[in-house]
Amino acid sequence: MRAREKAPKERPNPPALRQPRQGPTDEAQMAAAAALARLEQKQPRARGPTSQDSIRNQVRKELRAEATVSGSTEAPGTNVAPEPREEGSAHLAVPGVYFTCPLTGATLRKDQRDARIREAILSHFSTDPVAASIMKIHTFNKDRDKVKLGVDTIAKYLDNIHLHPEEEKYRKIKLQNKVFQERINCLEGTHEFFEAIGFQKALLPVPDQESPEEFYVLSVAALAQPQSLERHKEQLLHAEPVRATLARQRRVFRPSPMASQFDLPGDFFNLTADELRREQRLRAEAVERLSVLRTKAMREKEEQREMRRYTYTLLRVRFPDGCLLQGTFYARERVAALYGFVREALQSDWLPFELLASGGQKLSEDENLAFNECGLVPSALLTFSWDAAVLEDIRAAGTELDSSILKPELLAAIEKLS
Repeated sequence: MRAREKAPKERPNPPALRQPRQGPTDEAQMAAAAALARLEQKQPRARGPTSQDSIRNQVRKELRAEATVSGSTEAPGTNVAPEPREEGSAHLAVPGVYFTCPLTGATLRKDQRDARIREAILSHFSTDPVAASIMKIHTFNKDRDKVKLGVDTIAKYLDNIHLHPEEEKYRKIKLQNKVFQERINCLEGTHEFFEAIGFQKALLPVPDQESPEEFYVLSVAALAQPQSLERHKEQLLHAEPVRATLARQRRVFRPSPMASQFDLPGDFFNLTADELRREQRLRAEAVERLSVLRTKAMREKEEQREMRRYTYTLLRVRFPDGCLLQGTFYARERVAALYGFVREALQSDWLPFELLASGGQKLSEDENLAFNECGLVPSALLTFSWDAAVLEDIRAAGTELDSSILKPELLAAIEKLS
């Protein structure tokens, strides 16, 4: 592929055949909401309330005008939610959402990750039982408050042994003790941890009681290595749950007129396909609903509800030569994650650059906003450009940047977007 190959111009979709009138699209709803907001701002506060009918009529006029404009030109970054497709269907922008197991490096489907991580942790017992039991405690128990309480209690037991190594009572833990039962016995992995660091179960007599009870008793060998006990305690206190990391599924595509078209699998939506279809049917009444004056709180609540619909987002970045870089992100990840993803793909990764969203809006690398707060869900197309001031400095020095922006190994695996 020639380095300076121009990206084919994106052409608007051909007009659809005339069909029976249907409910408004998401774009139309957004246009209606924008029109209504403008009307609200234009209403003089000193005057009395305006007629609801006149407001509805004006909204409809602006809706038709804006829908006509939006239908005639396709803006980069269009991210109206498509209906989710089943994984494996043809022409999906990405086959699904995948994860990487941090223990094995295996790539996992969304529905596999918990079971496969559990398998990896359990298999780790054969090589490092202390580490495996700590991972089990922090990963298999979902209530983080209970985990913290249990871990702090175990740490207290070990601190007592460290501070009072001569006192036998601190080397024994009665299993039927109320604190042990309520804080430790209820957690997966705690018994494996005690046994891995040198505790052994034993039946011991109890004063003023006929029958013996079960205790954990620290072995002489473990007691002789206080540094190991202290190290294991610190490991337990500072460990984190083992979580699969989201696989970016990085791909590079040749210039394509379909750059802004995203056909997403159901993994990208919190709603099931049936639930999403039901919502789309309900939106047939959106014009009437949107044309009723709403408070700012009502609008913000609806926007928050829309943001929560998506767990993941598929982002594409178009470079000056038309090539496309694609990756999968969490909807609540920060914009800085996208900048890092793009920078890793650049030959000149030390030079500053900019990413532009729909309408030329510049994203800030230092911005603390998440993708769903920027409207970049469940998919979006962004545009790459070098920092203008840096380009001027480079040209003033009589040099030019390489015409090929992406790393050669990425361009070697370039694909056709279909």
